[in-house]
Amino acid sequence: MKTAVTIDKQINTYLVQLNPKEKRAVLSVVKTFVENRLEDDSVDGKAFFAELDRRTAEYEAGKAKVLTLDQLEARARKSFKAKAKIKR
Repeated sequence: MKTAVTIDKQINTYLVQLNPKEKRAVLSVVKTFVENRLEDDSVDGKAFFAELDRRTAEYEAGKAKVLTLDQLEARARKSFKAKAKIKR
């Protein structure tokens, strides 16, 4: 149980440092974990594949916002530098 408490404290420590946009992204990931666990327990992954198909169709139709690896890296570096300036 001590490990779970330590992990919870670490999550809370980092969570308060995020901006609202980053918090929404984290929330989306957490929801996905919970929903997938629930779906895997009850539907044998059918919902997972339906969601995968939906996202693929959205991407192929040009409706999904996607980043190249270079764009992702540039954003991460920019965010890191901005946070480093704030901590000084």
